[in-house]
Amino acid sequence: MKANAQDDGLNLVASFSEFKEFKNIDRATMMRVLEDVFRNILKKKYGQEANFDIIINTETGDIEMYHLRLIVEEGEVEDENLHIKVEDARKFEPDYQVGEDCILEIHLEDFGRRNVLNARQALMSRIIELEKDELFRKYGDKRGEIVTGEVYNVWKREIMILDDEGNELTLPKDQMIPRDIYKKGDTLRAVIHSVDMEKGSPKIILSRTSPEFLERLFELEVPEILDGLITIKKIVREPGERAKVAVESYDDRIDPVGACVGVKGARIHGIVRELRNENIDVINFTTNDTLFIQRALQPANIAKMEIEGSTANVFLESDQVSLAIGRGGHNIKLASKLTEYQIEVYRVNAEVEDDVDLDEFLDEIDEWIIEEFKKIGLDTAKDVLRTSVEDLVQRTDLEEETIQQIHKILKEEFEEE
Repeated sequence: MKANAQDDGLNLVASFSEFKEFKNIDRATMMRVLEDVFRNILKKKYGQEANFDIIINTETGDIEMYHLRLIVEEGEVEDENLHIKVEDARKFEPDYQVGEDCILEIHLEDFGRRNVLNARQALMSRIIELEKDELFRKYGDKRGEIVTGEVYNVWKREIMILDDEGNELTLPKDQMIPRDIYKKGDTLRAVIHSVDMEKGSPKIILSRTSPEFLERLFELEVPEILDGLITIKKIVREPGERAKVAVESYDDRIDPVGACVGVKGARIHGIVRELRNENIDVINFTTNDTLFIQRALQPANIAKMEIEGSTANVFLESDQVSLAIGRGGHNIKLASKLTEYQIEVYRVNAEVEDDVDLDEFLDEIDEWIIEEFKKIGLDTAKDVLRTSVEDLVQRTDLEEETIQQIHKILKEEFEEE
């Protein structure tokens, strides 16, 4: 039995090399945990009032434990776990005197097999709990930062990523850019979106769709932002489609838009690629609401604007309406979010008399095709005809051949007149 206990004790000490490799626990914390576990074993055996010294070698994991008992005269021993007669103490060390501490080494095999196994289990449980707490704290402090990891598992609703320390991170489907496609072994970047405890374990959620991700990418690509020379005032996104970034510089010598875009677009191209070719409009921020709305609606040119409360009525020439609205309505939607105004678009000099509403062509053109035109602000036949085939291919989900056919149908309507 004693030999078995000794083997278990050696296994426990040897396993320290395994415990100390836990990735999220520092050496000082590990030492404290080990000492606490062994001190609890000693107190169960010798009592809560007993005194001990525990020495742990941080390199080898060797553990030395010593029981300290006060040396007293014969007849003064009140508790054998606290006191020892001077005669008994001198059997270990002849020079011991009354009032000194008698120091005796304790060996793990003295505890018995069951206690040693319980100690190992307690040690492992404490370390696992500490690692979870440390992981939660570590990533909790990093919310909003970019992390790079390797795709480990791909499921229908989420992806599991491992960071460089092997910690598990989660990228849900709804936090992915629509065109994101990953397979096991791929490397990806995302921002730490949230850190929560689920059933006692940290759940680290990443995001590639949040404005914070785009902001961190700008900080990586544009040194002036990280240095505080340029400030990002606001970001709005339709992930994978379009984003608008309002920037400002307090130094008149710095062009914030030019600095963010870079020479020949060098800085922004890397960000666009990371975001699956998401169009990014960088805009000079201003407290002048009218000017800010004009900039937010670019590339459209505004003929006139009227602001009433939280609504901005914008008047444009017919050929500018589709530019203001953008493909799928993304441009005007993001401009409204950026400026915090409800933007309403109106045509000026519209040729109403000799124009025809697209709904009048439902017998010749499929309804879903007409809806594609309406999404980019084209409601009439002449609106479509004024817009080139190339522009319509870029702004809608329609094929070039389909658009050419639609142009032909619409032109015939006016030729007949």
